[in-house]
Amino acid sequence: MSVMLQRTVRAARPLSGFTLAEVVMAMAILSIVIEGVIYGYLHSSWRAEWNGYSLAAQSLASQGVEQARAAQWDPLVTDELPPTNYVQVETLDLPQAGQPIYATNYIRISTVSVNPPLRQIQASCVWRFANRGLFTNTITTLRARDQ
Repeated sequence: MSVMLQRTVRAARPLSGFTLAEVVMAMAILSIVIEGVIYGYLHSSWRAEWNGYSLAAQSLASQGVEQARAAQWDPLVTDELPPTNYVQVETLDLPQAGQPIYATNYIRISTVSVNPPLRQIQASCVWRFANRGLFTNTITTLRARDQ
């Protein structure tokens, strides 16, 4: 009777489970997937920060162009917009903790045509991001004389 009981107990126990090789492979695949998710998150965070700085630099370049466009220019009366180059150094307008990010705005005004009077205004904002080099945002526009 004891032989019969042993056979019944053995048959009732399922012989399922994972081998050590299957567990190691599953953990390796899981670690690769988690590494990819973390890398994607860090890269998208870096890209979002870069886009914020680029937008602030574009705004700074636009401010430089608008300052030059606001000058009065009538070739027969006043010329507050002479062909020239000048530089402005300002901080990028972003909320941040720590050191501010400085940008240099190079503004160049040049004569394109004398008749009709036409000048070109170009603003190039140069800024540095996270020790990855310099980046430049440029705006170019033409300006006719005051009406």
